Amino acid sequence: MRLGSGAAVVGRLILLFLLTLGSAAAAACREDTLRLRGDFGEALFRVEIADDAAERAQGLMHRESLPRGAGMLFLYPFPRQASFWMRNTLIPLDMIFIDRTGTVTRVHSNAIPLDETAIDGGPNVLAVLEINGGMAAPMGLAPGVQIQHPLMPQGPAVWPCEP
Repeated sequence: MRLGSGAAVVGRLILLFLLTLGSAAAAACREDTLRLRGDFGEALFRVEIADDAAERAQGLMHRESLPRGAGMLFLYPFPRQASFWMRNTLIPLDMIFIDRTGTVTRVHSNAIPLDETAIDGGPNVLAVLEINGGMAAPMGLAPGVQIQHPLMPQGPAVWPCEP
């Protein structure tokens, strides 16, 4: 049986792992869990929340690793033009930019550790999910993917939390 290239196999294994986690997750929304759905099915990430200026400024700086299936969710009080950089960030990251409806609008893959070049997330960004670099593409995380999280506005959400 041929499994494919190394990168494709790793991508499939990551997706299988995340989908397994997703099927075991409780149906209720939890602040430490972000759910995603798209053409690939559903997946989840365990997330830390950065929802104030100090937490957003610190982000994932100075960390030497990030567990697979984990990430950081940056939340803003209102939609804005979002721009990130990798100052003092030691690991490559994928940045997933999300609008107020919980729809992914842009994905920046493999941000380079310590690079201070601005990464433009575009206008109307309400949240940004940072995950390990190189995970988004094999999973199928792209514009149009939907997220579910209880701290996102539920009124305009395309995938609101169950009451």
